[in-house]
Amino acid sequence: MTLYKIHPIVMGTKVFDKSMMTYQHGAGTPYTIPIYCWYIQGGDKTIIVDTGEMSPIQSQERETAIGGPIHTFEQGLALWGLTPESIDIVIHTHLHNDHCENDYKCANAAIYVHENEMKRIHDPHPLDFRYLEDYMEDVEENGQLRVLTRDTEILPGITCLHTPVHTDGGMSIAIDTAGGKAIITGFCVIKENFDPPKEIRAMEMEVIPPGTVVNPWDAYDIMVKIRDMADILLPLHEPEFAAVHTIP
Repeated sequence: MTLYKIHPIVMGTKVFDKSMMTYQHGAGTPYTIPIYCWYIQGGDKTIIVDTGEMSPIQSQERETAIGGPIHTFEQGLALWGLTPESIDIVIHTHLHNDHCENDYKCANAAIYVHENEMKRIHDPHPLDFRYLEDYMEDVEENGQLRVLTRDTEILPGITCLHTPVHTDGGMSIAIDTAGGKAIITGFCVIKENFDPPKEIRAMEMEVIPPGTVVNPWDAYDIMVKIRDMADILLPLHEPEFAAVHTIP
């Protein structure tokens, strides 16, 4: 049985209203999120989840806000002795631009993505402007894409789970580790989404869907399911991982 270690690497940030993370809650509160690339170490393949921003803002203000350093794609990979060309597999949670801007640099990688994300990136809905097909054209033309239609085990101990919460092709990534099953959420949330404050729990809500959501009722149910499946839950934009080198 292959067990993996997960290394979160910050490769960008966003500053916006907190309600973008927490559905109908936190409006009017400025909030900074880290954008991660996750290096999955173990086995004989070099694997990352998402590729982050092409030109991240690297400022003291933003690093202080998230509690850790911000890297370019090359800088972040170099922390672990990697280069874009050394990546064998890229797995995408979804294809909003901040999660795939560096795909074209991974010239030797097989890139896994759900079919619904490919539909969206070529024909985005007007309500969701964050799909930019320019970032996927090169890898699509090069035949690097591996388009998934259902839950799929990519390698022993690494499974993509279709979780249409934030986008309709979102995939959460379940990874076997020494600490149990870790799940990187395929939707843009923080820890508070799974651990709501008491005033939210008082309304008998166990979780808070993300601010950008396909269907809030379905999202709620999917989030509870993912929470209950995971021994280690990794919300996709949780700031506390910016200061963490290795999980578990």
